[in-house]
Amino acid sequence: MMHLLLLGTAGCHLCEEAEAIVKQCLPNEAIELVDIAEQEHWQADYAIRIPVLYDPTTQKELAWWFDVADVKAFIEGKGRAIRL
Repeated sequence: MMHLLLLGTAGCHLCEEAEAIVKQCLPNEAIELVDIAEQEHWQADYAIRIPVLYDPTTQKELAWWFDVADVKAFIEGKGRAIRL
C-alpha cells in the first residue's frame, strides 16, 4: 500500500483539483491531506508551491501543475521529482 501526502490548504481551488486528479489515479488508496496552514514546518517550504504531492518514503515530490499522466508516472517512479 502506497502512502502519499497531498500538501495544500483549505479553500484552495487548485488543491481541490489536485486531489481529484490524485484520487482518479489511486481510487483505492488513502491519500493523506495535509493542511500546511496548520503545520508550521510545512509552511516554509510549501507555502507558495501548493498543491504538492509528496511521497514520504522516497522524499520525492510533484508540485503543481500536474495531470493524470504526471501522477501515474510519479507513482511508478518514472516521473520527474519536482515541477516548479
